[in-house]
Amino acid sequence: MTLTTRDIDATDLTPLLAMNNGAIPAVNLLDEAELLDLVSMAHSAVMVVDDESPREPLGLVITLTAGNDYDSENYRWFEERGGDFLYVDRIVVHQGMRGRGLGQILYERVFAEAELAGLTEVTCEVNLDPPNPGSLAFHDRLGFVQLGEQVTKGGAVKVALLSAPVVLASSLPEAS
Repeated sequence: MTLTTRDIDATDLTPLLAMNNGAIPAVNLLDEAELLDLVSMAHSAVMVVDDESPREPLGLVITLTAGNDYDSENYRWFEERGGDFLYVDRIVVHQGMRGRGLGQILYERVFAEAELAGLTEVTCEVNLDPPNPGSLAFHDRLGFVQLGEQVTKGGAVKVALLSAPVVLASSLPEAS
């Protein structure tokens, strides 16, 4: 199996939507129109695939820079904070492929995109309640630090707001 990343296109939306919605509550529910809107405004919308099956997504990441008209409480928190960041709106790995380094591959692409754009940090949020300890540990290994916490979705979710400095993708620590 040779894993690579490629940009998402419109023909990928149906399987990506199923993958996204299968990862709730780590990410929020989307319909196809919402996913299309998100991909359309994204700085980058990328999926990881096996070269032998390049149409079958194994994971996805969608990022945004500042200045988008995006109604996300967490994105708005980073916008209000300011700075030149690349915001990871969502990163999802297919349930059957977790623990195989796909998150690392996706984040290598994220950091490369941030560096190419001249941005200084990558930001994201991870659920504290409902808890997502695996994602918190993963982001910690990649060098993310917590900047704050926020209660969202009318009190239903509490998140840690995280940031990591942009580094060369090749120098990212192994996330094991």
